[in-house]
Amino acid sequence: MTGHPWNPVMIEPIVEPSILPVIIIGAGPAGLFAAEFLAKAGHKVQVFDGMASVGRKFLLAGRGGLNLTHSEALAQFKPRYGASQDWARPWLDAFTPDDLKAWAEDLGQPLFIGSSGRVFPRSLKASPLLRAWLRRLQDLGVTITTGARWTGFSETGAAKFSHRDGSSSEQVGAAVLLALGGASWPKLGANGAWTTILGKVGVGITPLEASNVGVHAAWTETLKSGFGGAVLKNVEVGLGEARARGDLVITDTGLEGGPIYALSPALREGLKQGTYQIQIDLRPDVETEALAQRLVMAKAGQSISTALKSHLKLAPPAIALMREATGNKLPATAMGLARLIKSLPIELTGLAGLERAISTAGGINQDSVDEHLMLTTRPGVFVAGEMLNWDAPTGGYLLQACFSSAILAAKGIDAWVQKGVDQS
Repeated sequence: MTGHPWNPVMIEPIVEPSILPVIIIGAGPAGLFAAEFLAKAGHKVQVFDGMASVGRKFLLAGRGGLNLTHSEALAQFKPRYGASQDWARPWLDAFTPDDLKAWAEDLGQPLFIGSSGRVFPRSLKASPLLRAWLRRLQDLGVTITTGARWTGFSETGAAKFSHRDGSSSEQVGAAVLLALGGASWPKLGANGAWTTILGKVGVGITPLEASNVGVHAAWTETLKSGFGGAVLKNVEVGLGEARARGDLVITDTGLEGGPIYALSPALREGLKQGTYQIQIDLRPDVETEALAQRLVMAKAGQSISTALKSHLKLAPPAIALMREATGNKLPATAMGLARLIKSLPIELTGLAGLERAISTAGGINQDSVDEHLMLTTRPGVFVAGEMLNWDAPTGGYLLQACFSSAILAAKGIDAWVQKGVDQS
């Protein structure tokens, strides 16, 4: 049988399958993807999830169009993982962005590449893809039990669950995959409770923190009431030498948007020390001198706001933010205004919480798993997805790492189970 190089239909099914199923805990992208791989490889797979339905956060991501991955070359893709790029490299080699695109299209979900290089389903929704995916898993014989919250392991190594009806159960597996997510949007199921369970059995864990999340600023009531929800288009945010460009949203409590998310690691560390200042370039494609020259052309008696709108095409939210940052005392000269536009200082007071974060940083440390993502303190227990201690910006990098780590862990599980069968 032929297929895409990653496709597990090409794997020889195990000759004598284990009578025990592979237990997967967590029915998000990482858990479901590992389930698909292992079922195609000939394993009996049982998936358990604490929520009433599967893929809750995956569906939430689809509200913004479901950015599956990014189209840039792998050599540029890997460094997006920052300090964790060396760890993530074998995951991405095991399952590349091209592999993910081929998988989605094989599910009948045609894709397109946006102007920023991000990859989306043409439907711009997660629900059609999830429905097709669940049909495939059903056809493969994967069973999914919802409303079953994992509570740890028994003394004999069985996975323990509490159920919505108040009952409890234990499940013995040939291997276990933990894919419980981080702790962002906890109402959707990923609440980070596993950190306590695993910490008690010697797993090294870096505390979970919000990532790809908005920041707080002490706005005046004038800005909040007049411009809450407004968008600053194509601006550049500066933090020291770091720069990130995109659209910013003025919220009632601060700022959100791609440039803020891209700078999450530095903002997170800086705000631990107290307030922190960023600089916003409201017109990143125009030099300071050119801006000043255009303002010189303003008519005598014309207000500053009118000049900024007519000669620099600045939108009212941008002008409002300039007034906010200066206490409504805008520079009186053309050059002073130009410099402010190119480097608008905004004082930040804090980071938004996990309840609104797109992702989390922190999790299980690299030295607590082997090269197959198996816990060194719990042989036969593997981990994938956002439970692992890695971080990445939005743009397709988050979902890609969840899928890629799931394949690496699933391959490790397949080898582990086959080894056990061979020795029996």
